[in-house]
Amino acid sequence: MRHEYQPPRRRSRLTRRGRLALFLGLLLAIGAAALFPLLRGGQAPEKPRRLTIPEGWRAPQVYAAIDRELKLPAGSTKAAVPTAALALPPEAKGNPEGFLFPATYPVTSESTPATLLAYMVDTANRKLATRAVADGAKAHGMTPYQTATLASIIEAEAESRSDRGKVARVVHNRLARSMPLQMDSTINYALGRNTVDTKLSETRIDSPFNTYERQGLPPTPIDSPGLEAMAAAVAPTPGDWLFFVTVKPGDTRFSATYEEHKKHVAEFNRHRAGAGPGAGASTGPGSESGSGTSEVAAGRARAGSRAG
Repeated sequence: MRHEYQPPRRRSRLTRRGRLALFLGLLLAIGAAALFPLLRGGQAPEKPRRLTIPEGWRAPQVYAAIDRELKLPAGSTKAAVPTAALALPPEAKGNPEGFLFPATYPVTSESTPATLLAYMVDTANRKLATRAVADGAKAHGMTPYQTATLASIIEAEAESRSDRGKVARVVHNRLARSMPLQMDSTINYALGRNTVDTKLSETRIDSPFNTYERQGLPPTPIDSPGLEAMAAAVAPTPGDWLFFVTVKPGDTRFSATYEEHKKHVAEFNRHRAGAGPGAGASTGPGSESGSGTSEVAAGRARAGSRAG
């Protein structure tokens, strides 16, 4: 059988001119991809900055942080609150305290005080307005807003995760017995400060946040509680405690009787005297600001409290 002769195939090779043309074509394609957003009238994607709101910050602290991040005059964010579209519960009456959820938020050139505040409130609603919170609040005879208020006290008072559940139990137990909460964190909020030193005269101030003189929870949250504080508010640790005192950082004592509590307060005062002014931390219901001999101070916010 005869076969026709077929010459061997040659591999096509790019000429020098062909390689140059291919290289130029690649450059043009890359350039076109880079220019595409500009040709559409936009800009290259902007890398967002980050704004972090820690647990326990009060609304004025959040306002100031937004002003700084957006390089606005002080007071700009606070002034934007009344006209911002904030999905707050009716009980809040337009006050976002407690609903500026602690988290890290993206900030771009298009961010405004109103958009950032709305983002924080929406995040709070998404994180906190859950069936578990609603059911837990109902089980304790509270509204979700009251539960957020309780969680804000826990955030200001508790030093650790385990303490949060116990502080929550102290508050629930005192409410159940119609005892004043006597939380120094609420006095600090009323006076716009944060300190471990609450004077006897300050426990008599005329304020709806004075939980020495007034029964029940304060009218609004006193800071921005996180998820752990909210979880503790609806599911407190079982116990019969009515008092607590942080003798030193990391060592919080919970007591069911005032006699037992006085012993812990005395230890707190001894530690503080040895460590100098400002030592110690939270003193729970029934403590005294200094000598530990009077039933006036309750729930002093710990040194360096995030509610400051």
